[in-house]
Amino acid sequence: MAQPKYIMNIDKIEQIPEEERKKLKEITEKFVFRVNDYYLSLIDWNDPNDPIKKLIIPNEGELEEYGRWDASDEDTNYAAPGCQHKYDATALLIVSEVCGAYCRYCFRKRLFRNDIKEAMADVQPGIEYIKEHPEISNVLLTGGDSLILATKKLRKIIEQLREIPHVKIIRLGSKMPVFNPMRIYEDQDLLDLIREYSTPEQRIYVMAHINHPNEITEEAKKGFQALHDAGAIVVNQTPVLKGINDDSDVLADLLDQLSWAGVTPYYFFINRPVAGNNDFVLTLEEAYNLVEEAKAKTSGLGKRVRLSMSHTSGKIEILAIDNGKAYLKYHQSRDGNYGKFMVLDCPKDAAWFDDLPGNEEHWEKPKKKTEKVISANEKIKEIEMQKA
Repeated sequence: MAQPKYIMNIDKIEQIPEEERKKLKEITEKFVFRVNDYYLSLIDWNDPNDPIKKLIIPNEGELEEYGRWDASDEDTNYAAPGCQHKYDATALLIVSEVCGAYCRYCFRKRLFRNDIKEAMADVQPGIEYIKEHPEISNVLLTGGDSLILATKKLRKIIEQLREIPHVKIIRLGSKMPVFNPMRIYEDQDLLDLIREYSTPEQRIYVMAHINHPNEITEEAKKGFQALHDAGAIVVNQTPVLKGINDDSDVLADLLDQLSWAGVTPYYFFINRPVAGNNDFVLTLEEAYNLVEEAKAKTSGLGKRVRLSMSHTSGKIEILAIDNGKAYLKYHQSRDGNYGKFMVLDCPKDAAWFDDLPGNEEHWEKPKKKTEKVISANEKIKEIEMQKA
């Protein structure tokens, strides 16, 4: 199958009525819009609630200023330009501000704006930082989408990381396995790169972003198989999203199809309270109940998934929400509180850790690790003031 054709002009999508396209242009002028004809072909245009359409086509709610641009305070995690180091064993290299698919719910939506730059054209400062910190055993290449990079550029980064003895795992964060699976199974150089550097001792993991079972097509399965054959381990993470996968049957189907395809269900996430994402937000109680209902319908392989919040203070696993209480545990912690168990009141409308009364007793807002990085919240506020 030929590589799909990319579309960045909303007017090119004739299935959207002209009047609606005019309204959506205001959004595409503010946030980047990018899709391809393969992914568009997954949409049932006769269904006004089609989940793929909601994932990729802009919506007017994006212009609402609900939430913050950097809901998890990622600016405080930068240890070097383009390199985040929040948890001892893990570093993130922001290798791209470009995605194949610009999912409308994205928690890094600030990167969709042309006036915000976090990714570094030169990742060398981050790699040098990783070299100097032997506690870092795994590195996530993210952004944006790591597989939007040309394979030659990706090879240069992976080769350097594999020269660092303490880096055992390299992770590639990507939507490409379902957005453009041909980029994977038709790129022999990419598969050769993975085969060379994903070994029994030091694996490469592909952190896929699969939100709905409709994305798991025969083409996607072909991409999964190519990655497996090359020696990569593929896992999946997705937020639970209002209007897209907020149905226990849909989530159960997703868990089943992932397991059948050999893709490990890794995380279900609470959608972060990012500006413009209000249309996708579920309460903590709603998300928890949906996930538990879905897990009841799948095998033990599907039940491996964890429901978590990627909060400023760490990854907080939601163990249970019952009778007005939230039972939580730090699955990861920036302050060394791993495993800390918490019981907090859970109002019906609570949608994030900060919405739970008493949450502030369990963490402290961190300071920036480097003064070289300005907060996305501060930068965007400054830009908006200049425009005003």
